[in-house]
Amino acid sequence: MRTRAVTTDEDQRVTFIELFFDLVFVYAVTQLVALLHHELSWAGAGRAVLVFWLVWWAWTQFTWALNSADTTHPGVELSVLVATAVAFLMAVVLPDAYTGGGAWFAATYVTVRVLGLAVYGRVAWDDPAKRAAVRRFALFSVGGLVAVAAGGVAPGDARVWWWAAAFGFDLFAAGVAGSAEGWDIRPDHFGERHGLFVIIALGESLIVAAAGLSGAERTAHTVAVGVLAVAGTCGLWWTYFGRAKPAIDRAVAEHADPARTILARDVYSVLHFPVVFGIVLYAVAIEEAVAHPAAPLSAGSGIALAGGITLFLGGTAAALWRAGHRALIPRLVILGTVLAGLWATHDAGATWSLVIAVSGVTAVAAVEQLAQVTRIRGPRRHRRPWSSW
Repeated sequence: MRTRAVTTDEDQRVTFIELFFDLVFVYAVTQLVALLHHELSWAGAGRAVLVFWLVWWAWTQFTWALNSADTTHPGVELSVLVATAVAFLMAVVLPDAYTGGGAWFAATYVTVRVLGLAVYGRVAWDDPAKRAAVRRFALFSVGGLVAVAAGGVAPGDARVWWWAAAFGFDLFAAGVAGSAEGWDIRPDHFGERHGLFVIIALGESLIVAAAGLSGAERTAHTVAVGVLAVAGTCGLWWTYFGRAKPAIDRAVAEHADPARTILARDVYSVLHFPVVFGIVLYAVAIEEAVAHPAAPLSAGSGIALAGGITLFLGGTAAALWRAGHRALIPRLVILGTVLAGLWATHDAGATWSLVIAVSGVTAVAAVEQLAQVTRIRGPRRHRRPWSSW
């Protein structure tokens, strides 16, 4: 009897097992909000960046591994379920990653990464080119895994330096191994995975706001903050899914390997990291605004709000630029105006800060949507290529 293949030739849709896996990692995003809110400072933000990179890189590796796998295969499903359980433990101990839980976080992280490499190795086994590419990536990933493990048992600030080294090793591995041939990226599935991660993370920011509002006194300020929190999240959704994501997806699909692999690595695996971390910072600011709606945002929360908007809109702009877009001036001008407005009103109430942020995000979405509608309805002889706005 013929053994069922663990790979598929189709550009499949995301399956339930992948969504289940993603939910655990988005729970890690919620845990990261708690970690950052506990120490809202530049040092705290730096440590949050490092630990979130590790979480993101573990998820990214599985996204690549499952891209050409038959995710309905029982062996693949079992492997993903085991990885989900380990990732859950990683997310649980994440807030203690820099204190007493460092060893546990490192151990669970390394386990998830090793499981991901094993799945990818099995998926690539029957394709010599892909097998060579995976072997190359696994070899260059050893440095990062060793650095995380060493950091897990290192004391004090040494842990930060070890994990910063892991960050560098991971980027180096992606740069060296990502240029190899044989990765066989399926663009529709790859784009859908990242889009779903973004939308679930945005949903988590609403959960953070709802958790704060559920126990708060109903006043004009709390209602206003709640409405603005929802409006801001909807605006972020609009700026990403309304125009940016379809353009990025289309650019990846129009390239052929190996250029497609390199572009997918850059716009998804690398440049989506600041986009999602921007959601984390935005959620931290919303949590503070909900807790103290009538008072000005603290310095840390104000920086989190400005940084969150900047990373989300700027990270998306960087991905669009890498995908071939060069006319991103309206987005950048509006972003600069928002940052200036937030600075000028930092002594006002949290509600005013959110009004400025939401207005800017909505303006970006509306301007880009209007430009798209105008391009579509314009005379055919005046239309420009899709890569220009």
